[in-house]
Amino acid sequence: MNLIESALDLRVFLQEIRQRGDLIDVSEEVDADLEIAAISRRVYEKRLSAPLFSNIKGAMPGARVLGAPAGMLADKEREYARLALHFGLPEHTRPKALVELILAAMQRPPVEPHRVNSAPCKENRWTGDEVDLTRLPVPLLHEKDGGRYIGTYGFHVVQSPDGTWDSWSIGRMMLVDKNTVTGPTMPTQHIGMIRDMWTKQGKPTPWAFVLGGPPAAVAVAGMPLPAFVSEPGYVGALVGRPVDVVKAELSNLMVPANSEIIIEGEISIEETADEGPMGEYHGYQHTKGKAQPLFHVKAVTFRNNPILPICVAGLPPEENHTIWGTMISAQVLSDLQHAGLPVDMAWCSYEAATCWTVVSVDTRQLSVMNLTPRKFADLVAEIYFNTHAGYLVPKLIITGNDIDITNIDEVVWVLATRAHPQTDFIAYPSVPGFPMVPYLTSEDLTKGAGGNMVINCILPEQFSGPIRASTASFEHSYPESLKKHVLANWKKYGF
Repeated sequence: MNLIESALDLRVFLQEIRQRGDLIDVSEEVDADLEIAAISRRVYEKRLSAPLFSNIKGAMPGARVLGAPAGMLADKEREYARLALHFGLPEHTRPKALVELILAAMQRPPVEPHRVNSAPCKENRWTGDEVDLTRLPVPLLHEKDGGRYIGTYGFHVVQSPDGTWDSWSIGRMMLVDKNTVTGPTMPTQHIGMIRDMWTKQGKPTPWAFVLGGPPAAVAVAGMPLPAFVSEPGYVGALVGRPVDVVKAELSNLMVPANSEIIIEGEISIEETADEGPMGEYHGYQHTKGKAQPLFHVKAVTFRNNPILPICVAGLPPEENHTIWGTMISAQVLSDLQHAGLPVDMAWCSYEAATCWTVVSVDTRQLSVMNLTPRKFADLVAEIYFNTHAGYLVPKLIITGNDIDITNIDEVVWVLATRAHPQTDFIAYPSVPGFPMVPYLTSEDLTKGAGGNMVINCILPEQFSGPIRASTASFEHSYPESLKKHVLANWKKYGF
């Protein structure tokens, strides 16, 4: 099977993971009221195969729910397999290859989407009074959530009024009633910027929401690309082929043609509804919701036997970490390298719930820059915290490239052994921060700053020469010839 097809069509993606034994077809009747979510959470936490629920109590006949679409696997050789398939990559792909693919796509020209006149997402249509989102198996994800979330693994589609900017962006959507939903449109996010453009013209924002879209498009929608960069063209650059799109029912918006479900309508200029609380990506369950913009749903189109994919946010790793964190990593690497810094890898450790990024620095290049540790930290902070990605992730860990920053054990090791408590934990209290960071105080939230930090794990002598001691490990303590011999004979030893 062509893996690129899996990146462009969720149903092909599911066929591939089913053939690999990485999809569980759940035919037992399950309840959308917490049961689906509880099963999915256990799948994340035990790193098991993705569940596809096809017998859901009270749901529209044929409707299905997919859990853990980008969850991790317990098999260390294949742990990133489901994530890698979102990009059309083989199941043994490692993080560096993922980031390098995403980074390379940034250097290529956009591959504009291919417009089609008919599409699978148009097989069924609800308009006007027919619209009833409650017929879909919209799950209650956590016991203390403020409502049912229809959009946890989907993306917004909006366009600037002049038609020059098409934005696809990840966002959550809570069901209000059969034809209204609500969710955040922060002014610092692209959907908020475009909504502001329409509001200044006195018009509600034409809007669509994609559920079960091309896996590669979901990944790109979660990437902090710069403003005015259109995601559809970047999806094509990423997979080397244009994504098929079709005109929406009610506007000139173009949506992925083979999506499972397309919700259409407009974002109200002034109306709001209570949204949340919700169990969040940082692993905490909030107790209070917040008024958010109201989205009026005026049409729904969907495939036969539609699949609603979900992310059950909480302790990592789940899709907020595997998808969002991976895309952020590539953007950080691009931003820092573009600024001329000697950085060769960036990684949002999944275990840190997208609250820190680790950066690997080429210490040979660093040693000729003639900078003190503090001056280098300030230089990196000035660049990082003024990017979209750096705004989202409040802590930056800097280390030498003698460790694998995608290995959380090695990251913990350098944090414990190389960061000096008095000089290497550097706070930047005046830097604007992302308001969803869980440890922010009420004072931080009021002033919009206060939670950002750089942690330097590069020892002082590495700024001018070699490290004081080498790493004692299999990788660093033995000759290459012996390591190859040991690996070649591993099974003979009895392992």
